[in-house]
Amino acid sequence: MADACLSLCHWLRHFTELVYVIIHKLDKSAYDTPKVFRLIVLLNILDKVIEKMIVRQLQFDAVKYGILYSN
Repeated sequence: MADACLSLCHWLRHFTELVYVIIHKLDKSAYDTPKVFRLIVLLNILDKVIEKMIVRQLQFDAVKYGILYSN
């Protein structure tokens, strides 16, 4: 899937969508100030996996061809 996205030069919108979750703090009654809640962002797991695969391949190729120092 990563190869197809890279060869087409198109990253699916589904990979970049985020989900925001608001966690209400205890003993707070209103959402009118930022200190009352915590905002957590959930990223798409498939995006993270594909990005990690691409980074590992780039690191491997960089060491293999002597672009970067091996350590």
